Amino acid sequence: MIENIDKIKATAIELISKALSTKELEEIRVNFLGKKGELTSVLKTLGSLSVEDRPKAGALVNEAKNSIEQILDETISNIKNKELNTLFLNEKIDITLPGRRGNKGSKHPLRKVLEEIEEIFLGLGFSIEEGPEIDTDFNTFKALNFQDDHPARDSQDTLYVNKDILFRTHTSPVQIRTMNKMHPEPVRIICPGRVYRRDAIDPTHSPQFHQVEGLIVDKDVQFSDLIGTLEIFAKKLFGETKKIRVRPSFFPFTEPSAEVDVTCIFCDGKGCGFCKHTGWLEVLGAGAVHPNVLRMSGYDPEIYTGFAFGMGLDRITALKYRVNDIRYFFENDIRFLKQFN
Repeated sequence: MIENIDKIKATAIELISKALSTKELEEIRVNFLGKKGELTSVLKTLGSLSVEDRPKAGALVNEAKNSIEQILDETISNIKNKELNTLFLNEKIDITLPGRRGNKGSKHPLRKVLEEIEEIFLGLGFSIEEGPEIDTDFNTFKALNFQDDHPARDSQDTLYVNKDILFRTHTSPVQIRTMNKMHPEPVRIICPGRVYRRDAIDPTHSPQFHQVEGLIVDKDVQFSDLIGTLEIFAKKLFGETKKIRVRPSFFPFTEPSAEVDVTCIFCDGKGCGFCKHTGWLEVLGAGAVHPNVLRMSGYDPEIYTGFAFGMGLDRITALKYRVNDIRYFFENDIRFLKQFN
C-alpha cells in the first residue's frame, strides 16, 4: 500500500507539472482528491489494514494529499497570472485606432411635432398643463356641457372603468381642472396628452391617440383673438404662406363653434387629390367657451369670456410629414422612424 501511495503522489505531481491551464489542474484535483479520487479510494481501504499498519498508512495518505494540494495551489496561482497577462495582451486597446461611432437615437415624429406646437404656444404666452388619463364623468362630460343623452357618453364610444370613472376621450378635463384651480384668475393654457376612444383601427383612426387642446379665459376675449391665434399657429407650423379658413360647427362646450381648415400643404391651395380639390385641409375644432362651462368652473360669463381649440397630434404630424397612415407612428419600425432623424 505504501508503494501505491507513493506512486499516486508521483503521478499527480508529474501531471501537475505538465498542466497548461486552470481547467486541467481542476480535473487533476478531482481525479486525485475528489470524492471518487485515487487518494480518497485509498483512504476507504485503510480499515482492512492491521491495527499496527493503519496509523502509518493514514499518515502517508494525508502527507500525499497535503503535498498535492500545496503544489496544485501554487501551480494554479502561477497559471492564473499567466492567463490574466495573456488576456490583457489580447484585449489591449489600441488608442491610435479610430473610434467606432455608436447608433444614435432620435426623437419620435410625434414628439418632434408636439415640441414644435408647445414652442409656438409658449411663445404666445400659454403655459402647459397635464392631467390624469383616467378621469371622472363630471370632468370629461358634465362640466363641459355634454347632455346626459349625448352619443359621446355611450359605452360604444367611451371606455368606462365604472359608472363614474372612464378613460378620457379628450384632454378637455385638464381645462376643467385648471379652471377650478385658478378661478377667478385668467387662464391661458395648452393641454397635450394621450386620449382613448372605442374606435376601430384604420389609417386615420386608433383607440389610443394624442391631442393638444388650448384654452384662454379672461376679460374681453373676442372670437377674433381665436382666429388671430390660430393664424399664427398655422403659419409657424406649416409655413408662412399658409392661411386658415373657419367654418361653422357645433361642440357642446363652445358657442359659437367652428371647424378650422388650413391651406393644403401638398398643393398650397391649388387643389389636389389629397384635399379633394378644395385646396383646404381640416386641422382642428375651436370656438368661444360656452357660458355654462364658465359657470360650472366658477367664472361669471357676464365678466369673463374665452376661447378653446383642440387638434389631433397624430393627424397634424401625418399632415406635416405627409404620412398617409397614422398606424406607422405606433408600430416602432426603425426603417420608418429613421426618416425623421
